[in-house]
Amino acid sequence: MHRTRLTLAGLALALAFPLIAGTARAADEPYRVPVASDGVQHVAIVGGSYFFRPAHIVVKAGTPVELSVKVEAGLIPHRFVLKLPPDQVDIDSRLGEEPRSFRFTPTVAGRYPFHCPNKLLFFKSHEEKGMAGVLEVVE
Repeated sequence: MHRTRLTLAGLALALAFPLIAGTARAADEPYRVPVASDGVQHVAIVGGSYFFRPAHIVVKAGTPVELSVKVEAGLIPHRFVLKLPPDQVDIDSRLGEEPRSFRFTPTVAGRYPFHCPNKLLFFKSHEEKGMAGVLEVVE
């Protein structure tokens, strides 16, 4: 007869797994940006070790958007790149721990990727490592 022993660490992991899995799913859900009392859709984006959070942002066309983008403390330099047609938004900015703000009014519905294009020599780019997201503009 084969018996399985449940250790304290195993029990803790078994109890924590549903919480961890639930958190991961919630992080993947689109963030629908509300319109604030000033009529602007304010979004705070935080970047870090090869991620942007939130990574999927949904905003309304024809309503001003203000992105506030910064990175967590660290040694690796990052940038934020976002382009919306027709030549409406063209952001390519170095990021730091102090937020950088970008304000625009999207007019064309669609899905527009944002990413960090930085790369060191022959390694994968930050975008390839997962530092990317999408700004979805809806009617």
